[in-house]
Amino acid sequence: MIIQWIFFLFTGNVPELITTPISISFHIFIEILTAVMLIITFTVLKGTKKWGKYFAIYTQGMLGYTTVNSAGYFAQSSQWILLIMFAVILLFSIYNTYIIIRQR
Repeated sequence: MIIQWIFFLFTGNVPELITTPISISFHIFIEILTAVMLIITFTVLKGTKKWGKYFAIYTQGMLGYTTVNSAGYFAQSSQWILLIMFAVILLFSIYNTYIIIRQR
């Protein structure tokens, strides 16, 4: 997500910076925060921290939120392939949450 936004911003492919700058800034911020939290979660889960499970559940929720939010943009643009991609990501996120909850 981080690399995607860097690419979009440097290539000028974010017209919302002109039309809806506050909204897109919040969206970019939450997606970058989600990516950072997912990276942190991965490193925490590799360790033996007991609280890592709860952190992972929270970050899966963040991923679910950004996935649905992003999918809405592409649905509005009638970009169905990308909408399917986001649906798959959401399904994986839900499945990951299930696996995390079931682990002891």
